[in-house]
Amino acid sequence: MSRRSLPLLDQRRHLRADCGNCAGLCCVAPAFAASADFAIDKPAGVPCGHLQEDFRCGVHDRLRDRGFNGCTVFDCFGAGQRLTQVTFGGRSWREAPELAAAQFAVFPVMRQLQELLWYVTEALERTAAAPLHARLKLVRERTEGIAGGSADELAGFDMGAFRGEVGELLLAVSDLVRAGKPGPDRRNADLMGADLRRRDLRNAGLRGAYLIGADLRGLDLGAADLLGADLRAADVRGADLSQCLFLTQPQAAAARGDAATQIPAVLTRPGHWS
Repeated sequence: MSRRSLPLLDQRRHLRADCGNCAGLCCVAPAFAASADFAIDKPAGVPCGHLQEDFRCGVHDRLRDRGFNGCTVFDCFGAGQRLTQVTFGGRSWREAPELAAAQFAVFPVMRQLQELLWYVTEALERTAAAPLHARLKLVRERTEGIAGGSADELAGFDMGAFRGEVGELLLAVSDLVRAGKPGPDRRNADLMGADLRRRDLRNAGLRGAYLIGADLRGLDLGAADLLGADLRAADVRGADLSQCLFLTQPQAAAARGDAATQIPAVLTRPGHWS
């Protein structure tokens, strides 16, 4: 059975991290700066000291306790295993050091492509976006084709321009989904630390909004567009985010929720919420 013939929920399997088939790329490729998110400084391309020989994290079950909150809110959307197993044919930077520079350079490109595939797949699940489904399917096929290219092709790809192009289509999806009762447009708004509990944000346009530390307790956000919204330390206890557009696992993990917080069925409830 081809990937495109699977139910849409199943098609997200290849958009979820499979660390067992990766080479610890997220623990090596990016740089870390000692901060509230990371307990250490780590230059780009240097393995984290907690990375084990099997490419697993030695403190995975204690990351927050050890000061690595940034690791707990990172998601590669399956880029790690795709890059390791497909693009580089199962070879890793450790056994083939000559591949290291290329693997580390291509990793952020592949991650962005996989993230776009996540958004497009979600858009195809929205019946209100049916008028755009044909265009979305074409974009999905094009994105899959780009992600299936060689390391050199990926390294030279203009990711910024492509994200802008796909972003415009996803904005059109958002407008259709929220057309019945569109909420306030707060795209890219600075709402850091704001008490939003008395505001009606159902179906709001919150794309790119800074919601760091904002108080959203008990709010029903309806189909609010959260693409790219910064939810670090946002208090979503008791909030209903189940119908929100483009909410991702990293955003949920960055927020402060509880057992009463409702999230989309495709996401996993963050362990620290309990």
